[in-house]
Amino acid sequence: MAEVFYDKDADLSVLEGLTVGVLGYGNQGRAWALNLRDSGVTVVVGNVRDEYWGKAEKDGFKVLDLDEASAVADLICLLLPDEVQPVVYREHVEGNLDRGKMLVFAHGFSIRYGLIKPPDFVDVALAAPRMIGSGVRRLYELGLGAPAFLAVKQDYTGEAWGRLLALAKALGFTRVGALKSSFEEETELDLFTEQAVMPVIIAAFMKAYEILSETGYSPEAIALELLASGELIEMFRQVCKRGLIGQLPLHSRTSQYGQLSRTRRFLKLIEDAMRLSLNEIRSGSFSAEWVSEQKGGYVRFRKLMENALNHPLCHAEARVKDKVKIPYDLL
Repeated sequence: MAEVFYDKDADLSVLEGLTVGVLGYGNQGRAWALNLRDSGVTVVVGNVRDEYWGKAEKDGFKVLDLDEASAVADLICLLLPDEVQPVVYREHVEGNLDRGKMLVFAHGFSIRYGLIKPPDFVDVALAAPRMIGSGVRRLYELGLGAPAFLAVKQDYTGEAWGRLLALAKALGFTRVGALKSSFEEETELDLFTEQAVMPVIIAAFMKAYEILSETGYSPEAIALELLASGELIEMFRQVCKRGLIGQLPLHSRTSQYGQLSRTRRFLKLIEDAMRLSLNEIRSGSFSAEWVSEQKGGYVRFRKLMENALNHPLCHAEARVKDKVKIPYDLL
């Protein structure tokens, strides 16, 4: 049974006199910086001089170049995209790592696949919320918090767990429960969801559209039924509350029977593909493929996105949203 940490397990005073540097003021960075400041933590923001620099200044933060922020921070939070982290680390962080500093990641990719190799005289930790940045901030403001994975890869100071738990408390993670994990587990689970679960969902909707449209159903009706109505939002909200199967009684018995009696026919179809994706993740072949794609200028990535956006289902979605005024923001 995994260990779960709560507010009572963390001591915010551990961070007194320390400066937390938030590198990157994007999706996660802004939420982290605001939550930390509201929890009484001293924060500096490190960013390149772009629109996010201006946004951080407008939010009242002291904004520094990446080198400066890394130099003054005791805890350096790398809240940058996976593909940018190694470059920023080499050029702006590595040379500013003094003995006893802590590197904190919100996702384990760069450490798991050896793209960043910290020296042995710093602490290395993971605080990985299972929520996008806007959700991390919104839940904090509601007096709640986002669940998260916590891990320590390297504990040079002997104080890494205390500092990590204090950081997690300041971010709101321990309000609801932060699960003890590892860089490897967090990374592999996250990638598996992205590469073995979401592709099944995307492929199912695309193929369903193709079959139904070929059979003569109207494109707009198909799009409304499959996706555009917003019903899935409420369904997955109930999945989170009641469980994947626990939410079924909210549907008609016809729906329940249809789902339960037909699920097994699809299990074998997806098993081999899921295991293949997991093997690619664990072996590092996906990481190598993605790094190669970055170095090649994202040619395949752009083509994949172009093809996906041109699928007839996407066009049907756009048409039905133009005709049926659904208040998505209120769902």
